Amino acid sequence: MPHSLLLLKEPFKLDSILEPAPPGPFTTLTKIVGTLGPKCRSVEMLERLLRAGMSIARFDFTWGSDAEHQETLNNLRTAIKNTRRLCAIMLDTVGPELSINNAANQAIELKQGDVVTLSPDKKEVASSKILPINYADLSYQVKPRDEIFVGQYLYTGSETTSVWLEVQDTHGSVVDCLIKNTATLTGTLFTAVPAGIRIGLPTLSEADRSTIETWGVRNQIDFVSLSYTRHANDVRTTRGFLSRLGDLKQTHVYAKIENKEGLEHFDEILREADGIILSRGNLGIDVPAEKVFVFQKAAIKKCNYAGKPVIITRVVDSMVDSPRPTRAEATDVANMVLDGADCIMLGAETYRGNYPVESVTTVRLICGEAEKVFNQAMHFKKMCKFVGEPMAHLESIASSSVKAAIKVNASVIVVFTSSGKVARLVSKYRPSMPVLVVVIPRLSTDKMRWTFTGAIQARQCLISRGLFPMLADPRHPADTSSNCTNESILKVALEHGKAAGIINVKDRVVICQKIGDSSIVKILEIES
Repeated sequence: MPHSLLLLKEPFKLDSILEPAPPGPFTTLTKIVGTLGPKCRSVEMLERLLRAGMSIARFDFTWGSDAEHQETLNNLRTAIKNTRRLCAIMLDTVGPELSINNAANQAIELKQGDVVTLSPDKKEVASSKILPINYADLSYQVKPRDEIFVGQYLYTGSETTSVWLEVQDTHGSVVDCLIKNTATLTGTLFTAVPAGIRIGLPTLSEADRSTIETWGVRNQIDFVSLSYTRHANDVRTTRGFLSRLGDLKQTHVYAKIENKEGLEHFDEILREADGIILSRGNLGIDVPAEKVFVFQKAAIKKCNYAGKPVIITRVVDSMVDSPRPTRAEATDVANMVLDGADCIMLGAETYRGNYPVESVTTVRLICGEAEKVFNQAMHFKKMCKFVGEPMAHLESIASSSVKAAIKVNASVIVVFTSSGKVARLVSKYRPSMPVLVVVIPRLSTDKMRWTFTGAIQARQCLISRGLFPMLADPRHPADTSSNCTNESILKVALEHGKAAGIINVKDRVVICQKIGDSSIVKILEIES
């Protein structure tokens, strides 16, 4: 068959361009992470972000104090209560990140062709001649012609607010660098990223451990974003640390891939992590920019096959200062969805941007349009071929649920789960309809203490494409063999779907649940 005819088989609906976007929380299956900061920490602003489509709040401890982040989180909890929208909490570690302290908070003018010195001396005052850096061994790890990128806050890569430096020479512990572009650095802290240079600092720093032990435990965080993950052992070390804390043994670890070393060990990291974050900003510094898209596409595919959520960063940078993205950025976001991304992460756009709500809204609308033309049939076929036969029990149930939903044109899939594992397997097959995840609470003990599970598992589903969790009444018994209990919980789930406008009379709903030792998939037609 000619290639041109194959293209016509793609499910593109050009008339959808004229259709208005539907209102409500189910306008997109792709999820959105918003980084909270100075421009979005009031209750009112957080309510607007939740209504716009943010489902995960990221707290980046590179910037701001424990107290500031706590106040923001307290406001977020108030906003969640007011809007009745679930939102998960992600703690982003600092890791082996190099920073430059500008304690005087004076704008620093750097001119192309001049020389600036990087010094580990903390007594130095940041200026156009010298920049104090927090890493004493830098001079022993760089060589002439190496490049170092310096930017402000969650930098956008603007050539006027961030700078490329080329190493000229080293003298003892200092590094002399040629300034490659004219720029003005503002703020109290800048990030420095040496391209292709391994930094000899631990992935989980002592500061990160302290933050997790205090702020993380106090707030029962749902996710740890492990910055600069370089090896699978980085994930194992972090998971072990969380388990020893007890209260965070259920917290998921997401490996943040942002340098060449992490890229080289991607497969082993993916096997160990709960999910992957592709940090394209730093990755584009460590590897040639023209190669980032190749890794992005390959990484998304591998995450899809593994059934693990994948998050992409650095998407609509221009919206830091503009209410609209560029056409290239909009197309970039759409292609992520078409490739199979679960979630889009906003950084500077919400953290310090002038249009945080518009950024979330715009990304949500772009994702919704891309989902209309996502080739679900092809994705499903490729996924089944990759998994092969015979399928594992849960894999078979999950794929059968999606296949049945497509065949009967179901409006939603309802999945009963305690851990969220089955729901994530359903998401792996990328159903074109929302998946209502009914999380059944459980009470367990290790003979030392009792643990209530359910709430965190429900929030962790918020990061997977198409999953919309709700927590079942904990007063119901955890034994799902009770069909009467299941029916009563199902009724609540269906009423929730009706209230949200995604389930109507005569609609068909596919139910995936466990009764006793059996897992079943059934089709229900809504009569009233």
